[in-house]
Amino acid sequence: MKRVDVAVIGAGITGILTARELSTRDPGRQIVVLDSADLAGGASRRSAGLHFPRGSTPRARAFAAYSHDYYRRLLADHPSWPLFPLDVSVVAHESRARALPEKYLEQARLVRGSTPPPLVGLPDGTAVWDGTGCHYADVPAVTALLARQLRGQVEIREGVEVVGLTSDADGCTLVLGTGATLHADRIVLAPGPWLHAAPWRDLVAPLGARVKKIVALHVEQRPTDDDPVVVFDDEDAFLLPMVRRGHWLFSYTCQEWDVDPDTLSTSLTGAHVAEARELLHRYAPGLRAAAASGRVFCDAYSPDGAPLVETLDHERRIVFAGASSGSGYRFAPATAAAVADLLSR
Repeated sequence: MKRVDVAVIGAGITGILTARELSTRDPGRQIVVLDSADLAGGASRRSAGLHFPRGSTPRARAFAAYSHDYYRRLLADHPSWPLFPLDVSVVAHESRARALPEKYLEQARLVRGSTPPPLVGLPDGTAVWDGTGCHYADVPAVTALLARQLRGQVEIREGVEVVGLTSDADGCTLVLGTGATLHADRIVLAPGPWLHAAPWRDLVAPLGARVKKIVALHVEQRPTDDDPVVVFDDEDAFLLPMVRRGHWLFSYTCQEWDVDPDTLSTSLTGAHVAEARELLHRYAPGLRAAAASGRVFCDAYSPDGAPLVETLDHERRIVFAGASSGSGYRFAPATAAAVADLLSR
């Protein structure tokens, strides 16, 4: 039986950054990352990769601030990596003006704007605040680049499913779909939306996390390098200029809960298009006809929207990391650091 110090289950952006953080803090630690599919093959593959310095709870704000600094350093160290800084325009109702500084971090540098952002109008009673400190990333590419750095220090096994998990005072035992067995002193569960996989379903259930569908439309109009991301704060939606892909992405809050990632269709339905277009029409009616395609996936959501980093067993050997509520990329560095802090206790 192979023995390791830590086994990370899930090779999305959260799992890979967790392995990176653990290896950085203790280069001699034996770490293996396992995923039943390929690297960044889950929610990370279809993520918009948007980071903006915002948080609705103290924990989310702290995580956002940590991740903001982390990605700033990462881009400074690797300027050729696919992380693309951009400004932000926040559209919200006038009555919410006082709440914005409580939600957006000082790194956003929000100031009251005088003109609507590109392509967008301001309905009666709304206003715009302009800021900075945002970026978007090609999340699968960034995950692959991080994994490339890790190989040789951390073992990464793709296409290897965990079909059994037990723990006791001596450690954890993983039974793999390949027929092999792996012993780990500690386990980090970073399963993304696969909360209900049989080996850890009962362990994760008390956390109260749920899986929600995520829908975004591709708006076939070419953005420019100077276009900001437009955040519709009241509706928790955004219009992202994906300059490198040559189109905009409109993400809105789809309210379809408790979906199964293994059976979820990744194709848009007429209801999705109609629902998204209705909201888009409110602010940018000229884009309605250009929004006819998109992406569908799902993610795990915590009860309060902030990521969960929690031990799941009495021996405190199994740690859950995730349920980032559609912001896995945005919160991943802080989630990884919180896992490393917990494992060091």
